[in-house]
Amino acid sequence: MKETFGLYLILTDPVAGYETCAKAAVDCGVRYLQLRMKDAHRASVLETAHAIRAITRGTATRFIVNDDLAVAIESDADGLHLGQDDPPLAKAREAWNTPGKLFGLSTHSAEQAKQAMELSLDYIGIGPVFPTQTKALTDSVLGPEEVGRIAQATSLTTAAIGGITSDNLPSLLKTGVKNFCVIGAVNIAPTPATAIRTLQTIWENHVF
Repeated sequence: MKETFGLYLILTDPVAGYETCAKAAVDCGVRYLQLRMKDAHRASVLETAHAIRAITRGTATRFIVNDDLAVAIESDADGLHLGQDDPPLAKAREAWNTPGKLFGLSTHSAEQAKQAMELSLDYIGIGPVFPTQTKALTDSVLGPEEVGRIAQATSLTTAAIGGITSDNLPSLLKTGVKNFCVIGAVNIAPTPATAIRTLQTIWENHVF
């Protein structure tokens, strides 16, 4: 069954700090919180992961680690998010066979989303929706309409990602998209709770 949860927050160099943002996410009832620390020293990533795990443990917020299976296991995260170029999902599941752990995958086309349905994933990301400065784009911008079509065509829980802000979120939600990932719109905010609540209010006004 598809899950509807709204905001999926990805933390990457938040100006307010990782722990402050994690606490804000928990306080605001964010369902998914992903740690994404590209090119950071592994010790720093693991330390941050343990800190976020302590903040999210026992709450409704699921803690997901991006890419790094070892960090996900060592921090006892709730799940792992993989990209198209990461090790195969089957290998990750074999190495981390603890019951209840979640696995997500980034997809960048209708074909990749279709292939993902054969992998027993818990969710997929679809994007990029809009141009973004958060990461170097190697995949074509899909646009909100195409992302909406892909999301509706799959049986998996989906979350749109890429350049989503409070300004363009309404146009995305109008396509029928239920869940969305945000990076920059919250990570650049000095008061992350305010940015999170702004996005949640827009979502509530369009989805319910």
